[in-house]
Amino acid sequence: MADHALDALLPADMAVRAEAVGAKKAVLAFPTMFALAVLAGAFIAVGAMFATTVAAGAANQVPYGITRLLAGVAFSTGLILVLVGGAELFTGNTLIVMAWAGGGVSTASLMRNWIIVYAGNFVGAVATAVLVFVGGQYAFGDGSVGATALAAADAKAGLDFVPAVALGILCNALVCMAVWLTFSARTTTDRILAIVPPIAAFVACGFEHSVANMYFGSIALFVKDWAPPSFWASIGTTPSDYGNLTWERFLVGNLVPVTIGNIIGGAILVGGFYWFVYLRGARAARAA
Repeated sequence: MADHALDALLPADMAVRAEAVGAKKAVLAFPTMFALAVLAGAFIAVGAMFATTVAAGAANQVPYGITRLLAGVAFSTGLILVLVGGAELFTGNTLIVMAWAGGGVSTASLMRNWIIVYAGNFVGAVATAVLVFVGGQYAFGDGSVGATALAAADAKAGLDFVPAVALGILCNALVCMAVWLTFSARTTTDRILAIVPPIAAFVACGFEHSVANMYFGSIALFVKDWAPPSFWASIGTTPSDYGNLTWERFLVGNLVPVTIGNIIGGAILVGGFYWFVYLRGARAARAA
């Protein structure tokens, strides 16, 4: 049967593509890898900003679940920018384990990619938060955007370690499923349609994404520490009302367990399982 160029790839071919993509990502030169990681952090921050604005506008107007769904669809903009525009995102790069398990990527190269990309994502996300704060976007909607950001970040910072890990696992299983589905795509439209449902699902369900939290935590802390009195008067709260929200709770209490969970969810539950199903025999064949 002829291989039609516009037919979507089937899972076995998707696995081969995922392995090849992971091998290429692992050997990118440092300047390229870091620059693309900064872009990805900024792209995810844009999605998070979009989701915050949508949630602020919908609050108290529509039911909770619908608000979360709308925020999730808005947030998917971030991963669309990453995967269609081209950037290096830590959570998606946990799938490089498929190339590592097949012997195409060394452990040192895998860890090098994760560390560089994670650092670049952090720079991009926090830099975007700085721009958002300086631009005063948090004060839009009579302060409702900033109030939504503060409430979300305070809740994230208040998570205990085990729930944060679990929510991180669930999140990146869905994020990496979105990335995995794009390996079947032949067109940009295919890729976008594959991305939106899993990403909308993880946001709607309240799961935890480390790179998104780099933005959520930093913008909320900038607002808490430096917003003028007029902002607090507009939302009817004070900085002391957000007791969970500190730099220590953000960096250590949230990012650490969420990152651990993201690695488990992406590298093991998605990358590991699909490697086992479709690629483990290929390594044995090469060794023979």
